Amino acid sequence: NSFIAFLTREGYTKNSIGGFIKNVKIFMNEAVDRGLTHNLEYRNRKFKVLEEQVDKIYLTQKELQKLYSLDLSGRQKYAKVRDLFLIACYTGLRFSDLIQVCPENIVNGGHQIRVRTEKTGEIVVIPLHPIVRQIIENYGGRLPPVISNQKMNQYLKEIGKEAEILDTTQISITRGGKTDKMVNKKYELITTHTARRSFATNAYLNDVPTISIMKITGHKTEKSFLKYIRISQEDNANKLVNHPFFN
Repeated sequence: NSFIAFLTREGYTKNSIGGFIKNVKIFMNEAVDRGLTHNLEYRNRKFKVLEEQVDKIYLTQKELQKLYSLDLSGRQKYAKVRDLFLIACYTGLRFSDLIQVCPENIVNGGHQIRVRTEKTGEIVVIPLHPIVRQIIENYGGRLPPVISNQKMNQYLKEIGKEAEILDTTQISITRGGKTDKMVNKKYELITTHTARRSFATNAYLNDVPTISIMKITGHKTEKSFLKYIRISQEDNANKLVNHPFFN
């Protein structure tokens, strides 16, 4: 209780506090298994991993097309960031996995990427969208060079603004025990991780089977996968409008 109270006073978000609790439980489990402690207080049901469903954005296919069509000639560093981001949006790869993709990972005549993921160690095989194939061709059969995650996030916001991704979105987050509601332009919220959510959501909206998307994203459970699906009530209604049940 003191630990959680301390983290709350320090202004951590609910999900960050949940991450700390999760790590404590991991180390305590190991300590108990090794016989280093008999203190099982960490298993108390009140000391649970806190979790909050935070509103996160995804980019629609229309918005991705606006990025792709944006004229960045003469500004190579921005063009490379945009192109790498688009590859992530159409493959679902994490930033850490994009770094390691080399020409040898592009297989089946340039129609698939086959890579062992950094986080899980699993091999995933991803069919390549025509936009991805075109970008790779533009870079001589390889991916654009990678820059730091922090710098890429900065450039993505600038590129998003220039591409007029200007929809307003409200984000709610619990920090320091208080729920803050912030209104932002969509481009202000774009990060490298937006790409992975965009891939999962757009694939889902286009009726790609959930199990097939999970094979690409590497999610083990549907619960963890569904955290990546960011569809509005309107998106959901549009997806169902042609369903036999409603006709």
